Formats: sequence, structure tokens, C-alpha cells
Amino acid sequence: QVQLVESGGGLVQAGGSLRLSCAASRLTFRLYAMGWFRQAPGKEREFVAAINWSDDNTYYVDSVKGRFSISRDNAKNTVYLQMNSLKPEDTAVYYCAADGGLKQLLKGSSVDYWGKGTLITVSS
Repeated sequence: QVQLVESGGGLVQAGGSLRLSCAASRLTFRLYAMGWFRQAPGKEREFVAAINWSDDNTYYVDSVKGRFSISRDNAKNTVYLQMNSLKPEDTAVYYCAADGGLKQLLKGSSVDYWGKGTLITVSS
């Protein structure tokens, strides 16, 4: 079965950086749009970033534009999220997601595959 395994989470001070990785297995990775979502305590899960499979176009929620960068390495079946200038409000569990359609992924509903998540805590 398909697995998405996130890594790279942890505790960081405000203003710091982290890089998340999501390794996919048993998936034709190059044909899937990949994305990151997050869920903060007491809040709904929200879209953070996505990268398309066909043209590598990237998409971001406004709150992370200029600070976060999503990229993918099809040879390694891995998607990354580089997070800079982290803020306490970025604290959340971050989930990797994969979908055969970019529109579906951006909606965040009925997504094909989800990872189990990795926690990021940004201290002030």
C-alpha cells in the first residue's frame, strides 16, 4: 500500500528554519501533485503548499508566501518543505498529501493519500 512518511519536525525558536521531508513509497510519484497541510491545536486542517506533477508549478497559502518553499525530487520520491522565518503561529502538525489531480489537492478534500503528520513547535 502507498505510504507517505514525513520527517524533519521538531522544536525551533521563532525566526528559525526547518526542512520537512516526505518520502513516498509504492506510488508513481512523478504523476502525483504533492502538498503540505497543517493543523494547529483547536483548528481545522489548512492547506500550506503544493507542487504540481506536470510543470512543477507551486502554490502557497498567503500566510507562508515568501517564507516557505516546496520542492520535489522525483528520483527520490520525496517532497520537501523548506520553512524559514518561522513564527509561533506556524506551530502545528504538518501533513504530507498526494493526489493525482492538483485541483483536488488544493481543495484538501478527498485527497488520495495522506501521511501521518509531523509536529512542529515554534517557541517565541
